Amino acid sequence: MTDSDLGGVPQSAPYWDDACKHLAKRDRVMRKLIPKFGQGRLQSRGDAFTTLARSIVGQQISVKAAQSVWDRFLALTTNGSSRLMPADVLALDAPQIRAAGLSARKVEYLCDLAQHFQSGAVHVGQWQEMDDEAIIEELVAIRGIGRWTAEMFLIFHLMRPNVLPLDDVGLIKGISLNYFSGEPVSRAEAREVGDAWSPFRSVATWYIWRSLDPLPVDY
Repeated sequence: MTDSDLGGVPQSAPYWDDACKHLAKRDRVMRKLIPKFGQGRLQSRGDAFTTLARSIVGQQISVKAAQSVWDRFLALTTNGSSRLMPADVLALDAPQIRAAGLSARKVEYLCDLAQHFQSGAVHVGQWQEMDDEAIIEELVAIRGIGRWTAEMFLIFHLMRPNVLPLDDVGLIKGISLNYFSGEPVSRAEAREVGDAWSPFRSVATWYIWRSLDPLPVDY
């Protein structure tokens, strides 16, 4: 995914250096991982609606297939611009959107997303003042967006510093390998490890992902 795909210049998390110092001081695994992948930074791109629409398009298909469908969908809705607006989606009927290669269910999800943004049911302008759970509650009310997608949005788009996505397979696997010598890890054990990372659990999660895949995680 490139910056132009999401229509924005990447913005870095302002708390990153402080978080790294805090985690390295308090956690033996982070003390080892952070210098290994120290040049990377969490970055936010694009706007909220485009980011969430892209997450719906990409569900349960390969990255390559998702890119192809996304490009066709953008061509339908934006006349070649990378900036997607709710009104662009609502102006099309379902058969037109399906022509981009989207399933009937994903068309319903995209239209529901557009309606939530167009009607003001999601309070984008107030998100900076709202806590994480309040934003998750707004997002999961949209069809096709579950808690995991909402948490990824908090981490990668809003750059919230203290999210612990316990439904993420990579996080659980990474905790198992880095803290439990590869032994199976329960949700409670993973939460206990994550609680020690507070108030920078998002940053620690990012480094756990990096320990599994050296390429920077993007969303």
